[in-house]
Amino acid sequence: MLSNKTDNPSSAAYERVAVSLKSLVDLAQTAGSLKLHRWSIRSRQTGGYVSRSKGRGMEFDEARLYQPGDDIRSIDWRVTARTGKTHTKLFREERERPVFIAVDKRMAMQFATRGVFKSVQAAKLAGLLAWTAQQHGDRIGGQIFSDSTCMEMKPQHGRHAVLRFFHSLVQTGEGHPVEFNFELGLARLSQHARPGSLIYIISDFRGLESNAEHHLRRLAQHNDVVLIQVYDPLESSLPSGGHFRLTDSRRDVVIDTRDRDRLSDYQQRFNARCRYLENLAKKFRMTFIQCSTVQDPVQSLR
Repeated sequence: MLSNKTDNPSSAAYERVAVSLKSLVDLAQTAGSLKLHRWSIRSRQTGGYVSRSKGRGMEFDEARLYQPGDDIRSIDWRVTARTGKTHTKLFREERERPVFIAVDKRMAMQFATRGVFKSVQAAKLAGLLAWTAQQHGDRIGGQIFSDSTCMEMKPQHGRHAVLRFFHSLVQTGEGHPVEFNFELGLARLSQHARPGSLIYIISDFRGLESNAEHHLRRLAQHNDVVLIQVYDPLESSLPSGGHFRLTDSRRDVVIDTRDRDRLSDYQQRFNARCRYLENLAKKFRMTFIQCSTVQDPVQSLR
């Protein structure tokens, strides 16, 4: 397994285990060759999206007295309760689409046998998506979570929003203390994401179980959601014919891959998780992308 220690932070080895702010900033030029996943854009000008996106595509402007013919779904119940008279919410066309990028920085992501750490690959994918969104005139926000913290950033427009997001990506230990699990993370994300948003969730998806599915369904009902699974080649297939020692610097595990039944069971477990994610994506009309630690993240997004 790759070590996460180095005496020279500027070395190539460091860039394989930890992402730097400079490396994320340098992705701006590369991101220029990408489009925002599947959702077509007519131009780089404001309001250039075709009607594929879900939700209102609108943001709240003001409340006025209810008039016959108003959509009852737009009733502002808070103002109605406060004034005693029925009020309707008025919306104006949203000029920039909110893009949320959720990035997994848990301990399980600090791993690789080849290429870069899963956490580094996740950060590069997030960096490319953030620059692409900024270049298309969208607002960038996100969620960065670890085993003990979760940080949310409201979407803002411009280069400053991208750099703020990158700063949070390279920092450790920041955010609100919380015992994170996917159910909680998705619940928090569904509270922050406005209808009509484009949401990317970048993770290895360890710990995503059926009890979190209703939060994904809620997100996908009013937003376009893309699941990006980051994995190491060793997680998909073990090398055959030998003893292999794995360590996270605290625990050691020795695997005997000469046992064909164990080898087959290991691979079937990974394939089952991939099928589970694929089926979730189909069920809730989301998009599922895979990217290994040895792949070019640009090609994976294309």
